[in-house]
Amino acid sequence: MTEPIVRFEGISKSYDGRTYAVRDLNLAIAPGEFLTLLGPSGSGKTTSLMMLAGFETPTEGRIWLEGRDVARVPPHRRGLGMVFQNYALFPHLTVGENVAFPLSVRRVAAAEIATRVGRALDMVRLTGLSERRPAQLSGGQQQRVALARALIYEPRLVLLDEPLGALDKQLREEMQDELKRLHATLAVTMVYVTHDQSEALTLSDRIAVFRAGSLEQLGTPRDLYDTPANAFVAGFIGESNRLGVTATEGGAVRFGDVIIRGTPMTPLAPGTSVVLSLRPEHLTIDPDPASHANQADAVVEALTYLGDHTRVRLSFWGHENWIAKFPAERDRPGLVRGARLRVGFRAVDARVFAAMD
Repeated sequence: MTEPIVRFEGISKSYDGRTYAVRDLNLAIAPGEFLTLLGPSGSGKTTSLMMLAGFETPTEGRIWLEGRDVARVPPHRRGLGMVFQNYALFPHLTVGENVAFPLSVRRVAAAEIATRVGRALDMVRLTGLSERRPAQLSGGQQQRVALARALIYEPRLVLLDEPLGALDKQLREEMQDELKRLHATLAVTMVYVTHDQSEALTLSDRIAVFRAGSLEQLGTPRDLYDTPANAFVAGFIGESNRLGVTATEGGAVRFGDVIIRGTPMTPLAPGTSVVLSLRPEHLTIDPDPASHANQADAVVEALTYLGDHTRVRLSFWGHENWIAKFPAERDRPGLVRGARLRVGFRAVDARVFAAMD
């Protein structure tokens, strides 16, 4: 097995000695992977990144970087590249001078700096803009400058703290493609923080999902989407229909007077309150009775056309907020508001989780 480039070992962080921003984090990051730390505000993802960068000191535990304990090594001695959400460019310096800064402070020869700045700007597709000031660039171009500066001294590890959060949707998607291209080209390890689950699914080799200071699940995007570890991950990664239900015998649950066949993800005692999670794409129109154990007559409450699919809000079993996603087929005349449809879903797709605090 390849030795991890980074290993968090029993890492905890408390600012007041009573509550924990991060609690008992154990996480290994492989060389060359793109790992995203994902979670809502206050979940501990940014604190974990800042401890790896050296801007925060762990209360407990060790951080290993290429086999060296760096938990108390200052940031400038860790040899990491860092990209921030606000770019952190020097407004009084040109683009070229901003990119050159990490080499200048390391006293690299001027001729070598010029060569490497040109190469770095080529890499992020900013050739010919070295004499401009940051204020003369678009937001996407400024973020490319920040990336070039982080990569110019060829660090083995680059940390990115919500770097695309200030960009509009189109620019953000363009920069996601740029990051994927650079990661594939350079084979550098990237650790990325975001609260945007679609961004995490797009970019990552693996995703670490955080909640209230704890690591809830670590896996590939497909692992997290298809086999979430608990109700929080199921609700946070992608869209899900979530129902508070009651466990019964044999993997079934009760919702009012309706018995729903589902798949328990952990042993559940009959009579306990649990959560059923069903992805919208798993609701089917005119379901096959042999494979779809759960069926109902539904009413279409609302439709939203989204190009490649139509998002439909349905009402059945006394619940008016079932969400389904159907391919946007032009020859489906019955899919209109107020229509009555037969819908269903398979037991294997109805995941049942223990209720979370």
